[in-house]
Amino acid sequence: MNFYRKIIQTSLFKITSLNSFSVVLKIGIGLITSKILAIFVGPSGMALVGNLRNFLTSLENISTLGFQNGIVKYAAENEKNKNELQKIISTVFISLLFVALLLSGILFFTASFWNEKIFGNNTEYLLIFKVLAFVLPTYGLSIFLIAVINGLGKFQKVIWINIIGNIIGLLTSIFLILQFKTTGALLAIVIAPSLLFFVTFYLVQKEIQFLQLIKFKLFDFKIVKNLSSYSLMALVSSVFGPFVFLAIRNHIIQDLGIEQAGYWETMTRISTYYLLFVSSILSVYFLPKLSKAQNNKETKTVFWQYYKFILPVFVLGLTVLYFARFFIVQLLFTKEFLPVTDLFFWQFLGDVFKVCALILGFQFFAKKMTSAFIITELFSLFVLYFASLYCMKLFQIEGVVMAYAFQNFIYMVILVVYFRKSLF
Repeated sequence: MNFYRKIIQTSLFKITSLNSFSVVLKIGIGLITSKILAIFVGPSGMALVGNLRNFLTSLENISTLGFQNGIVKYAAENEKNKNELQKIISTVFISLLFVALLLSGILFFTASFWNEKIFGNNTEYLLIFKVLAFVLPTYGLSIFLIAVINGLGKFQKVIWINIIGNIIGLLTSIFLILQFKTTGALLAIVIAPSLLFFVTFYLVQKEIQFLQLIKFKLFDFKIVKNLSSYSLMALVSSVFGPFVFLAIRNHIIQDLGIEQAGYWETMTRISTYYLLFVSSILSVYFLPKLSKAQNNKETKTVFWQYYKFILPVFVLGLTVLYFARFFIVQLLFTKEFLPVTDLFFWQFLGDVFKVCALILGFQFFAKKMTSAFIITELFSLFVLYFASLYCMKLFQIEGVVMAYAFQNFIYMVILVVYFRKSLF
């Protein structure tokens, strides 16, 4: 009994419990949103939603210059050095504001080009990119603020921001989808993150008096240079990655049809829901811990805390989901989406390999191992793209998820070998 009481009293358990509530809430919200999408836009609309999400992920990371993980690291390291922390906050804020305004201008005047690239020749969705250009600056600033308080160890505050953001996203999606169908679904994806900015700003301002810290005279190019390695890492994973998925989806549309692309997007969407638990607890709890680890022994402790506490729960959850897959697809979507059940096994297997590798991949960011990260990530994306095209010819849409499992297995093996001293 004392053993369980000690576990319940640990900070990891408390953070994980609140994070679990946040993830369960997001999954519940995703269930409602997915059901509405399935009813009002169908598999073809789901494919368009997937294309916009991939584009938006890349754009978000460009607008933040890929600084997010670097901000967490330097905020964690300089938590007690107020002068240096203020210099970091001022420099990053000024840099991100400039980049966001520049990107907004470019996006607004090239909206037709991006509309054609993302949605094809259909000019019906030109408005989406005009609105995105207007709200884009709030994206980067919101991510920046969350990264700062994450680095300062305000884990619960970060999770509450995510919870409120999920609720805002639900209400926005329901209203816009019911009013404008597919166009509304696309607008909701663009507008919801901008609304979250105001919530984030209010909560962060109460915590650290953010506005008083910003001073243009404190801008320091040295800080930008130090963070530049994180830019390279983020550009590879969070910019090239979504574009690879976008390219694969377009190949599916051309070779197998837009409905098959919608089924793959649906499987990816389901995967995203349960992976939220792992990715959020990694960002909120484990990344700051890895950043502060001073040697292999301390790093090993963090790694195995993850493998003993997080991984078994994840595998158990996937097992339950696999046997309930027919019920889940009909609950989340409609009977029209039942072919998605054929994709579960390989997607789940790939996600287990991915979760095993995630904590090791975060070590690249924690210790700013830029070259190693870029080489492994580019190789991983290369394997995913060409394996997907090859397997798709042999096994149709199921081949794409088979390629995903293969790519994550290869990536996991590479990282285990690379970090063997910290692991064993």
